[in-house]
Amino acid sequence: MSDGPAPTAHTAPSTARAPVRRHHWIVRLTHWATLVLVSGMIASGLQIYEAYARFGNRGGPLFPSPFDGAQFPHWSRLGGWLAGALNWHFALMWPLVTVGLLYLGYLVKSGEWRALLFRPRDVRGAIDMTKYYLRLRPDHPPQGKHNPLQKLAYTSIYLLGALAVLTGLAIYKPVQLSWLTALFGGFQATRYWHFWIVWIFVAFTITHVILVFAVDPASFRAMLTGRYRGRFPSHD
Repeated sequence: MSDGPAPTAHTAPSTARAPVRRHHWIVRLTHWATLVLVSGMIASGLQIYEAYARFGNRGGPLFPSPFDGAQFPHWSRLGGWLAGALNWHFALMWPLVTVGLLYLGYLVKSGEWRALLFRPRDVRGAIDMTKYYLRLRPDHPPQGKHNPLQKLAYTSIYLLGALAVLTGLAIYKPVQLSWLTALFGGFQATRYWHFWIVWIFVAFTITHVILVFAVDPASFRAMLTGRYRGRFPSHD
């Protein structure tokens, strides 16, 4: 049975597909849990930054940053003061790492990592997708469950997530993990890299949300229900 009126001379044929299973419940659970936990980590991190809103030792040279001395809106910070923010930050860190490991375990066990990993052969496809998003190409390039540009973004964000954890641990335990802190250039340099990773996460999230609603709104419903019904294929 048709889902809509038959195409006429004045209406283009529908390109919508029948609903298919797209996201396992573990993927959906970890996706939304990560959103909540990362939001809390960022908000508490901004409150921690308020305690010394610059990068570099007191009286010494500072790392260049447009955020030196910045005061972020009260609504964007969590914890109320330094100690409260630290408590929130450390409390949210463990469930976030747990969620990340759960998702990683699912990717490995299910083999879905193969559909997400960006490979050299995906470079051309990523360029084509970029042209499509910039309206320099009229037709949507062929894709599987994830297009090459998505693969590049997801692979990059996983690597950044690992760096966020490592730099966070180096700041958390700079004496016990002195070798790790030294690897990132010392305590103040590690703070600097940890802070900028946060803003990359923010930029990624904003871009991700814009593209979801501008290009493929059906993918948002799929992340809620697990089933996808949209214009683009769902499987490689």
